[in-house]
Amino acid sequence: MAARRARGLNPVQLSLADKAFRLNWPLAVLLCLVAAVGVLMLYSAGGGSMNPWSSRHLTRFVAALALALALAMVDIRVWLRLAYPAYAVGLVLLIAVDVVGQIGMGAQRWLDLGPIQIQPSEIMKIALVLSLARYFHGLSHEEIGRVVYILPPTAMVLVPAALVMIQPDLGTAVLMIMSSLAIFFAAGVRMWKFVAVFSGAMAALPIMWGMLRDYQRNRVLTFLDPERDPLGAGYHVQQSKIALGSGGMFGKGYLEGTQSHLNFLPEKQTDFIFTMLAEEMGMVGCLVLLGLYALVLLICFAVALRCQSIFGKLAAIGVTVTFFLYLFINVAMVTGLVPVVGIPLPLVSYGGTSMLSTMIAMGILMSVDIHRDMRLGRHGEATTG
Repeated sequence: MAARRARGLNPVQLSLADKAFRLNWPLAVLLCLVAAVGVLMLYSAGGGSMNPWSSRHLTRFVAALALALALAMVDIRVWLRLAYPAYAVGLVLLIAVDVVGQIGMGAQRWLDLGPIQIQPSEIMKIALVLSLARYFHGLSHEEIGRVVYILPPTAMVLVPAALVMIQPDLGTAVLMIMSSLAIFFAAGVRMWKFVAVFSGAMAALPIMWGMLRDYQRNRVLTFLDPERDPLGAGYHVQQSKIALGSGGMFGKGYLEGTQSHLNFLPEKQTDFIFTMLAEEMGMVGCLVLLGLYALVLLICFAVALRCQSIFGKLAAIGVTVTFFLYLFINVAMVTGLVPVVGIPLPLVSYGGTSMLSTMIAMGILMSVDIHRDMRLGRHGEATTG
């Protein structure tokens, strides 16, 4: 702070040049490196061609990166004011998806807006993080300790999660709930409340089991017994494990993966792209990618730690945990550690809406970092003290 004041930088009135100077360029470079891995693997998935996936992935990332850098320059107070309106828009879009949404892969998750299609659940992930951060920012420590003040944010989480499950998209709904719980915990909600919620969820398991679709129950049963349906529900994981094992330490070589290029590996360009990386680049290639992800997460967590405002801190934690859950669930899914769900590998799997939502979230996190010294009052007013 002393150095900043010596330079005459007021955290409330930063110029565009000041913001560019304070931009988290190491994070931006790491995101580019992760996306570059995606371009390379999609080039391989296309049989050594930029079409149909690699060129689009590269174009989308360049556009999304430019958008993220632009969003990073936005004042953090703007994000605080937009939190609730963004949540309302996300909720309306989720309701619209259940009414007029496009059906794909057996689920109704997309809205057709003419030239583009959007997946509202991806928008809601960001809006939910912002709205929860806004809500807890406005509470005192004593209010957070009272049950009555926990009911509104709980409803804010459960309503969109229920709408996403109806689509059905169990994986995304679980991801939204888990990232929200991290924000609750970081905000100071007491541990006994989490224990009570967990106990209630365990007691409701029979009811939840009955609400699942047949294919969802088959995925869980196949996870518990991988050999029960090797040519049906268990086919994806079986082929994924074969590809993972055949890669060994250094892999079969770039463009040389047999499981993927002979089309034994399903969804190689999306959900199972990590398996393709393992087959062609081996354990070493996987560790390099996971190392890049680890550096991204460390920087994101550092942003949350040094932010002076509660809103910024909670928003950064929400973005960090969501990014981690994307990564963890995808890798655990393709290695057979969790049931198969439709969670892409961040910035590597092919998919426009997922990439856009990830980069928007990273843009907001970089905005939090730029304005890390700005202290915000309960109603969003800025102070420097």
